[in-house]
Amino acid sequence: MEHRIAKLLQEFENGKMNRRQLIQSLALAATAASAAPAAAADGKGFQATAVNHISYGVADYARTRDFYSDLLGMKVAFDDGKQAGLEFGDAARPNGLYVRKTRQPDNKPLVDHLAFSIEKFNKDAVEAELNRRGLNPKPDSEYAWTIQDPDGYTVQICAEKGLYPGAGAPPPKK
Repeated sequence: MEHRIAKLLQEFENGKMNRRQLIQSLALAATAASAAPAAAADGKGFQATAVNHISYGVADYARTRDFYSDLLGMKVAFDDGKQAGLEFGDAARPNGLYVRKTRQPDNKPLVDHLAFSIEKFNKDAVEAELNRRGLNPKPDSEYAWTIQDPDGYTVQICAEKGLYPGAGAPPPKK
């Protein structure tokens, strides 16, 4: 699955697919993964339940926020004036899209990282399994671990609830 996602991102970044095609392809990949049998209990991995979020850097985050909200009915979960979190799908386990100013000097869009929710997230158990696999996890709040996939792409393994960019809860409302 990770290899497929990395390939999709590479195709997007190389201009071989547009944003809508990328989102559709990622949603299909996540659906296929959620249909696979759970394996976490026997040390063979985790069971993904949702695309916790896709972190997307763009030139004008507000324009992109409005595009996805208007076109696909994504709910604006937060907007702090610099970035926004959009949610879609099952309200109990929403998928997320985070849009923020791109870090690219030429303002090209960039998918910064992917984050997947897993069932029965236990921070210590998840860390142990990631370490057992030699993935050198880095903590991201009480709700996630950040690793690199085999292609060097940043991936977060997250709890089903509680994670927004860089914190365990949404940014405070202004």
